[in-house]
Amino acid sequence: MKKIYIVALSIFLSIAMQAQNDRQQPKPGPAPKVNVGKPQSFTLANGLKVMVVENSKLPRVSFNLQIDNAPYTEGSKKGVDDLTSALMGKGTTKISKDAFNEEIDFLGADINFTSSGAKAYGLSKYAGRILELMAQGSLDPNFTQEELDKEKAKLIEGLKSNEKNVATTLARVENVLAFGKNHPNGEFLSEQTINNVTLNDVIAHYHTYFVPTNAYLVVIGDVKLADVKAKVEKAFAEWDNAVAPQTTFVNPRNVQYSQINFIDMPNAVQSEIAVVNTTNLKMTDKDYFAALMANQILGGGAEGRLFLNLREKHAWTYGSYSSVGAGKYTTKFRASAQVRNAVTDSAVVEILNELKKIRTDLVSDADLSLAKSKFVGNFVMQIQKPETVARYALLTETQKLPADFYENYIKNITAVTPQDVLEAAKKYFLADNIRIIVAGKGSEVLTGLEKLKIPMFYYDKFGTPVQKPEEKKVDPSITVKTVVDKYIAAIGGETAIKKVKTVAIISKGTVQGQALDFTIKSSSEGKLAIDMLMPAMGMTIMKQRITQDSGYAENQGQKKVYEGDELKAKQEQAHPFFELGFVNNPNVSLVGIEKVNDIEAYVLKTSKARMFYDIKTGYRVAVETEKKNGDQVTKSVIYYNDYKDVKGVKYPFKMNVEGGPMPLEFTVNEVKVNEGVSNSDFK
Repeated sequence: MKKIYIVALSIFLSIAMQAQNDRQQPKPGPAPKVNVGKPQSFTLANGLKVMVVENSKLPRVSFNLQIDNAPYTEGSKKGVDDLTSALMGKGTTKISKDAFNEEIDFLGADINFTSSGAKAYGLSKYAGRILELMAQGSLDPNFTQEELDKEKAKLIEGLKSNEKNVATTLARVENVLAFGKNHPNGEFLSEQTINNVTLNDVIAHYHTYFVPTNAYLVVIGDVKLADVKAKVEKAFAEWDNAVAPQTTFVNPRNVQYSQINFIDMPNAVQSEIAVVNTTNLKMTDKDYFAALMANQILGGGAEGRLFLNLREKHAWTYGSYSSVGAGKYTTKFRASAQVRNAVTDSAVVEILNELKKIRTDLVSDADLSLAKSKFVGNFVMQIQKPETVARYALLTETQKLPADFYENYIKNITAVTPQDVLEAAKKYFLADNIRIIVAGKGSEVLTGLEKLKIPMFYYDKFGTPVQKPEEKKVDPSITVKTVVDKYIAAIGGETAIKKVKTVAIISKGTVQGQALDFTIKSSSEGKLAIDMLMPAMGMTIMKQRITQDSGYAENQGQKKVYEGDELKAKQEQAHPFFELGFVNNPNVSLVGIEKVNDIEAYVLKTSKARMFYDIKTGYRVAVETEKKNGDQVTKSVIYYNDYKDVKGVKYPFKMNVEGGPMPLEFTVNEVKVNEGVSNSDFK
């Protein structure tokens, strides 16, 4: 291992010397080979190939079972593979789920299962039992209707929670357009396809695809080959030899000419951009390492040109990156960014500029040296990890790599020249046949995108072609007053709401599995108190107080006092029914009609916010606010639905917040009218 560190250090020093253009660079010596740790192999009669790497440095062992089946489509039962993965590991037909998990915990082990393999880690003194449990969970899974119903519900709930997520929508449509809906990479889950899956489908899927042909088991750790061989042969002896079916599908093709593919997301507070083309890069290709270097320079990290341009130079995004896939099957090149609506078209231009530049201009020696150092440094660090050795062993087998592929990894990286990078970029990063996929708010970004004079096509959230979203015109008879009047009538009428002096809305939600308490208290005297707590940790996440005279907000200990126009804007909404102050207010205007989650809504605009009111029902369905931090402008949206009557007035019992670090959903537990609020709440 000392040799590896010396190798890395010598390479880093030579790179640093190269960056000093005013000095004569000494010629580096030949890049040495690195000892990755070759596995000892044997194959069982059923076809399972086993690779063992003995490493006694720590008293630990890892088992990695991987089935390398060809891609396949699931059609109308898309989700059967996900459900099969989810059901595996729920015990066996002979061991209950609880007993199975309890024994794993007792051993201090970690065992995970999927429809294409399993992984297990633990102390080497328990290696035999850990292997037995992994084999039993893999070969004798316990599929039950009860567990299937639970996992279906989780999948469907996940779909619903991401229904309005712009990034999720873009990723789905991106794959549909790049690969096609009938390609394994273009299929997507839906509530219907999930519900189509039966328990028999899961069982049949398991028996069809969980087979030992093309299966590999990598064992690494404080073990001996002879001992491992005996235990593996015993554990997997009952795995019957079988071959997974070979399915065929049409290989995807890139578009005939570059184009913008737009998905209108009326709820989007930022635009998601992905510039995509498919590739057939393989790890055995002679230009594989050049393609890696080209991608690293373009957008492989914080030193990449996309990041330096869109974030560091223009402050349009938190990060912009690129990636290029490689493997036995068609993959894709992708450059992406998430930007605010106002600069969507400009961000597209700059991504295309960087793409053109790396395809036409030789990269500098300094840029290439930095990219090489990142890869070499990461390689040296990762190769010390057992899971990396396991992954390299699997890739060597499944990708049909030369036996010395990883021994020569550093050599092949350092051999890449600027000309190699240029040729690889031309080949794998297309310019004339690329999709520029944008998911964003059409009413705010389409005008700018159209000015780019790039052919544009429109798609819905599932990749189906649609017509260009049309801007709705407001009937001249509709005014701020008519919108407010309809809202007031919808929630109970003016007489009813004027009886409301105070309101306390008590809600609960979760974030990353942690419970949140969200309370809003307001007074007709123009006072507002908002508190968001994480009760399990006794932590106040957010606190806001507004009165007729002052206002402030606290976020995790940081206090901000509102002043001037910002305070005035907050005070305008410090009322249980702040719309009462909109009529005859010169700062409130009716600016149009927009869709909010497929609902057409009138838009009322104030100095700091936009409110959306359902054209049909009159209900307020969303409030959008902006926050400036230097040149950065971020938007957040609160969505309201599930209105229910409380003492003659209707209040929303569901609130979704988007635009922050992560989306939040709150369910109202209780609405207190004219009780539960005191003056001390607003201090």
